[in-house]
Amino acid sequence: MALLEIDEVHVFYDNIEALKGVSLAVEAQQIVTLVGANGAGKTTTLRAVSGLLHPRRGEIRVDGESLGGFAPHEIAAMGVIQVPEGRRIFARLTVDENLAMGAFIRRDRKEVAEDRERMLALFPRLKERLKQVAGTLSGGEQQMVATARALMGRPTLLLMDEPSMGLSPMMVEQVFDTIRTINGQGVTILLVEQNALMALSIADYAYVMESGRIVLSGPGKDLLEDEKVQRAYLG
Repeated sequence: MALLEIDEVHVFYDNIEALKGVSLAVEAQQIVTLVGANGAGKTTTLRAVSGLLHPRRGEIRVDGESLGGFAPHEIAAMGVIQVPEGRRIFARLTVDENLAMGAFIRRDRKEVAEDRERMLALFPRLKERLKQVAGTLSGGEQQMVATARALMGRPTLLLMDEPSMGLSPMMVEQVFDTIRTINGQGVTILLVEQNALMALSIADYAYVMESGRIVLSGPGKDLLEDEKVQRAYLG
């Protein structure tokens, strides 16, 4: 049984069908990526998993348990946590306060303190910026805050939506190194990413989406070498 199972899911925005029977699986401790053009349904898929959108048909299961009827905060408490597109940090709070917000549903204070230290080891730049208001940070630093905040919730499944968007090439490399590190620490990752080349190069498995449907899937390395994928997404 996969950690995440999406089974024939249909999601609508009013009367517009955004997901048209999407099925996919994410095995524990894998990096799985969704690639596709803007509007293909990638972000909608993540929002359905995290409970921000409710499928009209189909089912989403984590560890065999259906997520139907659960609110986003309840799904987060089950270990499914999203790093949203555009980072969505608390811009008026300090870096330290953002990290604390990531752990707000936890009561294990000693472990929370230990996780905070782990985040500062993972993102040394944030240690220098702890008391700085998060909205004044660079784009790359804000992405670090968003990722660290999510990790403070101790996810078993981390949903990452466009983590490299708007970042410099050097910072993009850092983001993907961090994704590998997080995965190496046992966190399963479902990644939505415009940079298909980088995403496929680190993915254990990948799905290509077009117009709300999965049109291709396979190991990330295989899709990197697929002529159709190269033409459409890798230039």
